[in-house]
This record gives sequence, C-alpha cells and structure tokens, in this order.
Amino acid sequence: MIVRRTPKQNQLLAALPAATYALLEPRLELATLPRGWAICEPGTTLDYAYFPTSSIVSVLTLLPDGVAPEVAVIGFDGVVGISTVLGAGTMSNSRSVVQSAGHGFRIAMGALQETMERDAACRNLIVRYALSLFAQTAQTVACNRYHRVDQQVCRLLLMCLDRWASNRLSLTHERMANLLGVRREGVTEASRNLAAAGLISYVRGCVTILDRPGLEARVCDCYRAVRTEAERLLPAMVPQGDPARGVRSALLHAR
Repeated sequence: MIVRRTPKQNQLLAALPAATYALLEPRLELATLPRGWAICEPGTTLDYAYFPTSSIVSVLTLLPDGVAPEVAVIGFDGVVGISTVLGAGTMSNSRSVVQSAGHGFRIAMGALQETMERDAACRNLIVRYALSLFAQTAQTVACNRYHRVDQQVCRLLLMCLDRWASNRLSLTHERMANLLGVRREGVTEASRNLAAAGLISYVRGCVTILDRPGLEARVCDCYRAVRTEAERLLPAMVPQGDPARGVRSALLHAR
C-alpha cells in the first residue's frame, strides 16, 4: 500500500489558518528520520526546522558526567529546533535525537523565520508551542528528580503514546533507563510490575500499551500538568479526549 504523507499529519502545521499554511506548504519537504539520528548536536546551528509526522524525537540535556537524560519529547505535536527558530542560535548542552524512526517535513530555518516575521498567526502559534515545550521541560526535570521510577516510566510511555500513531513503542529497558537517567534494574522492575497488572506487554524491545487508563491512574501529576498546559496554550491542536486521537487515526489509516 502506498502511504500518502502530508504536512498536515503534524498537528502544529494542521492548526495553522489556511492562508498561513499556504505560505509554508510550498517550502516544506518530506524528510526521513532514522532512529538514532542526532538532528541537533551541542554547539551546532540547525539549517532546517523539522515537523515530525510519524516519528518521536527526544530532547536530551548533556551533563558534565556524561549522563544525558531526556527533558522533552516531540512527535507529531510539534517542531524540532524551536530555540533556533526563535533566534537563540546554537544550544550549548542540548541534543535532539530520533527515538522512533519515521518521517516528517522540514523547512529551511530562514524561510520559517521569515514567515513568522510576516505572519502573526504563524508567529503566535510557534511561540505558544515553545512555551508548552519549555513547560514540559521544566516539569520533566522535576519529575526525574523527585518521583518514583515506576511513575517516571508511566509518564514516559504516556507522553510517547500521545505523540505516536500506534500503541506499540520501540523502547528497550536500557533506552528508557538512559532517557530517565536511572538504573536499568529500576526500569526492568517497573516494567515487570506494569506487565503483571495487565497495563503493558514487553517483548524484545517493544512496549505495547494495553490499558491506557490504567497507566494514567498510576502516573504522577507531572503528566497531567504537561498535558493541561499544552491544552491551555494550544487549544486548537487538541481534540476532545485523547489529544493525539485525530492524527493517530489518520496515520493508522494511511498505512
């Protein structure tokens, strides 16, 4: 089956007014996002902004001891390279890495910045998304510091699920531990308990979410805080119920 990929499979682009979208659409080009690819490295300048449609990107903060915990996750809800988009230039300790392979659309950074300068709707939406991403980052840092590993695992799975087109996630225990900055044994124990409760299944590096409400009942308040802030800042992007339902359904039917 031929998969038809369109920029509007990204919620941020789909939320733009028709006239604003028409300004960007001719400049958007399909991009393959392979797992493990570092879109942004510390000290580098991004030439393109990336709007994922069927991929998940982790934003990592590099610490002096070599640890690189995840501080934000971006999927079909947003754009990679927001700091450069807003004119911050290079990032000294931030790295954006493709966690789940897929596709997206890219646009030359200068073209997006030019459109933002000319078009208030584009500028306002991008700024609001940046605020929601910064809120996610702050909440994630606090969660990683103060909450139990099992709560962190639930948060990570739910946040990926909100930005992915399937209930199956390609995540090994080792990768989850690295993203959370915790011991692998803690993640293994947490995953085993979630599987025993019938909330997930885990086979060969693939996590399948079996009971989303059950995960939401176990997760800490950080997940709801991030989701509530995103809904407040970006109401046009969030359908009623599952915030990723509309785009997830479209992507699943396109496969």
